[in-house]
Amino acid sequence: MLLSIDFGSDQPIYMQIRNGIVTGIASGTLKDGDSLPSVRTLGTEIGVNLHTVNKAYQLLQSEGFIEIQRRRGTFIKAGDAAKHAAEFLKNCGGPLKTLVSEAVTRRIDRAVLHQMIDHMYDELEGNKS
Repeated sequence: MLLSIDFGSDQPIYMQIRNGIVTGIASGTLKDGDSLPSVRTLGTEIGVNLHTVNKAYQLLQSEGFIEIQRRRGTFIKAGDAAKHAAEFLKNCGGPLKTLVSEAVTRRIDRAVLHQMIDHMYDELEGNKS
């Protein structure tokens, strides 16, 4: 599994793992039903403590992105993520509001911000336009 971890980042490692997996799902690299490495295996692969990986997996499970099955493994459950969409949109207000506030402060035109978001969506969905 290809995850890029920046040990010098201010972002906690478990969030980098979580975000990497979510990005993999969004881009289609990880598909519904794909298995993820065990906590121990992924921790060894990327050089982090297994408890850090476990924290990321628990968060992903609570958000509906993965399913952890005892003795069977951990699997992508992308279809379930849609069930949590309303809660996500409600809870992401902080970072999203900060981003929009910064764009307004920098006088970035609304259309430009929308275009940037559309471009990111296209890239993740594989529409390299």
